Amino acid sequence: MTDPAGLHAKYTRGALDEADVADTWLAQLRLWFDAAAADPTIVEANAMQLATAAADGRPAVRTVLAKGIDERGIVFFTNYESAKAGELAENPRAAVVFAWLAHQRQVRLAGTVEKTTRQETEAYFAGRPRESQIGAWASPQSRPVASRAELDRFVDDVAERFGDGEIPAPPNWGGYRLVPDEVEFWQGRAGRLHDRIRFRLEGDTWVRERLAP
Repeated sequence: MTDPAGLHAKYTRGALDEADVADTWLAQLRLWFDAAAADPTIVEANAMQLATAAADGRPAVRTVLAKGIDERGIVFFTNYESAKAGELAENPRAAVVFAWLAHQRQVRLAGTVEKTTRQETEAYFAGRPRESQIGAWASPQSRPVASRAELDRFVDDVAERFGDGEIPAPPNWGGYRLVPDEVEFWQGRAGRLHDRIRFRLEGDTWVRERLAP
């Protein structure tokens, strides 16, 4: 096994100065997100790690895909009977991180989580690839299945059920929106003296501040 302590990357891609940061967290996130999405070396620029915790404090983290970014927050979709949904029901706070390693950048967001409207869910679901629509119906997400063959049978059953017709969003499937009260932008710098600029909601006002690396 490669010794992880022996791996050292040099951070030389850029800097993050207060004078260059956008006025709002959303404007700055859009700048970095667009740069990541335009770079073919970054696979799935909308991939983010989502951290949740159950009522007992046990944490869990997994990668999900952001499907909406606006002034209200970050939207992702999942099965409402999944493990993450159960944790969010018990503790409706979460954190996400976009890690664009090729650009030596990260963005961390934390805040409360709420369900999207059913109309938002149905509008998004209608535009999904058909195989993904079938998968949403077929998968008993986060629960044990006997084998891959059993899961494939579930898929076949759903495909047969809907035939060539329209596939609606499952009733137990939908969106969540993370409404941030803290957003941190991280740019790698030489000597591990990274740039960290945080937007923090204080009452009704967003405060911008630099954090020590």
